[in-house]
Amino acid sequence: MNELRLNDLFAIDPMDDMFRGLMRPWKLEPSQRAPQIKLDLSETEANYTVKAEIPGVKKEDIDVRIEGNQVTIGAEVKKESEEKKDGRVLRSERQYGYASRSFTLASAVDEAKANAKYLDGVLELTLPKKTTTSSKRLPIA
Repeated sequence: MNELRLNDLFAIDPMDDMFRGLMRPWKLEPSQRAPQIKLDLSETEANYTVKAEIPGVKKEDIDVRIEGNQVTIGAEVKKESEEKKDGRVLRSERQYGYASRSFTLASAVDEAKANAKYLDGVLELTLPKKTTTSSKRLPIA
């Protein structure tokens, strides 16, 4: 762990002190956080196709909500690991997190015909567009 150091303004060579501090070894650990949801969105005349990368998540922990033209994808991560040696626990870790992503589409989605598949860490949504209703102008009497 790096220590907090105050620079001595009256030091003989303050630049030397600063560079010596930069040469100390750093310990970088990968951040343990919820997954980032990365999206690919494509559109045809009939529907939208969304491919969302959500690695390391069970399909039961994924939540997809559609409200008109707004889509929200949420995922909860639950990871537990335990390292044992000779029947004794040396290390036990638990990681919990939640990630979500919302986006708005140009057309409303037909929720009744929407389809979702999850395979190998990729969620694929097929979101059919609602048929546009034609407007009729009413004459005013």
